[in-house]
Amino acid sequence: MTPTASIVFSGVAGWLSGARAADNASGPADAIARQNMLQLIHLRWIAVLGQVLTILAVHFSLGFKLPLAPMMLVLIGLVVLNLCSLLRLKRATPLGRYDLCLALALDTLALTAQLYLSGGATNPFTTLYLLHVILGAVLLEAWATWAIVALTSFCFILLVAFNRPIVATGLSDQAFFDMFLMGMLVGIVLDAVLLVTFVDRINANLRRHDARLAELRQRAAEETHIVRMGLLASGAAHELGTPLATLDVILGDWRRMPIFADQPDLLQELEDMRGEVQRCKTIVTGVLQSAGEARGGEVRASTLRAFLDEVVADWRATRGGEALTYETDLIAPTPIVAESTLKQVIHNVLDNALDASRQAGSGGARLWAGVRENRLLIEVEDDGPGFTDETLENFGKPYNSTKGRAGGGLGLFLVVNVLRKLGGRASAENLAEGGARVVLDLPLSSLEIGAPRG
Repeated sequence: MTPTASIVFSGVAGWLSGARAADNASGPADAIARQNMLQLIHLRWIAVLGQVLTILAVHFSLGFKLPLAPMMLVLIGLVVLNLCSLLRLKRATPLGRYDLCLALALDTLALTAQLYLSGGATNPFTTLYLLHVILGAVLLEAWATWAIVALTSFCFILLVAFNRPIVATGLSDQAFFDMFLMGMLVGIVLDAVLLVTFVDRINANLRRHDARLAELRQRAAEETHIVRMGLLASGAAHELGTPLATLDVILGDWRRMPIFADQPDLLQELEDMRGEVQRCKTIVTGVLQSAGEARGGEVRASTLRAFLDEVVADWRATRGGEALTYETDLIAPTPIVAESTLKQVIHNVLDNALDASRQAGSGGARLWAGVRENRLLIEVEDDGPGFTDETLENFGKPYNSTKGRAGGGLGLFLVVNVLRKLGGRASAENLAEGGARVVLDLPLSSLEIGAPRG
């Protein structure tokens, strides 16, 4: 098979199997409904293939005369139904409460037609009715399940009332009875295998659905926690404004006193104190400005390279010129929104890297930024002792820190949640040569001008 033919074949096979059918889901409930519909589609493909093989074997090998034309017409109808079901899954419209019920009902009617054409109520494969009933009990609401029960019961009554015996040539009564028992055995085994296989798949869908709901609940709890932290930070910033201003005035008055002017060492320490107070005031102002931008929806346009250069320059300026190796391969002037929350995220990661490197006595950190496949990648490395296994396992959870401080670990918690709101993700790993790396990965589309802010 040529490479082109192989690609075409795999593409057709993927479409017929309904691959990625849940991508168009409008929510978790619709996703589980689409996955369940997909299980019915797979079961229908198996039914079509199995019926083709069974009909041909019974007609040509076992001496039974079957009406091939109408039976093949029913199979064509099942194929058309499957194709229509696949097209339905490609649409973004959510599956309704009647879609699965209608699919099972049509399968039941198709089975009834095939049974009528191949022996009616005496066909040993009437046990397949139980497959439809059990699948209905697993997939459908109570009223729909009882509707399937009523339909299968009515169809079997019709088979009894309008029984069409199958014609067998060259078979004795005992041979016919033995073959009937063998057919019953095959039907029961087939029921059991299909039920175990597909009910297990459906339960796996339900477990994924429950896991997704648990994840959404966890996110909601984390976002509520972040809102409370934001309110506390904003309130603290307002409260700190007055005492910081008072300290600045007092230190300014002390600076002009003769006792300090005559002692250069004390005067230098006083200047250092004023610098730290100014830094605190800058941080408080930044918190309040960020809160105002979040409420007012104001944005500032920039380019990706200029934004990252500004972030690094601001961090260096407020950290007393700490060692930071900054590299980037960004050349094209990509226009973006200068997202203040992303700036704070990068600062948090750099602060953590700096603290870790200080523990190892190196005192430096490294930052690399680049764009790969329309995604912004920012890697921050340090020379510290690295993350513990427990920290890596719980990366991004609140109060998960290697520093041993009460309330520690909130920085990375905020990093993970801010990136998630921007459609990105954060990951961490230990380096083979020592130290650790934190990778920030987010789509460029989330920073574009006009993109919805989280």
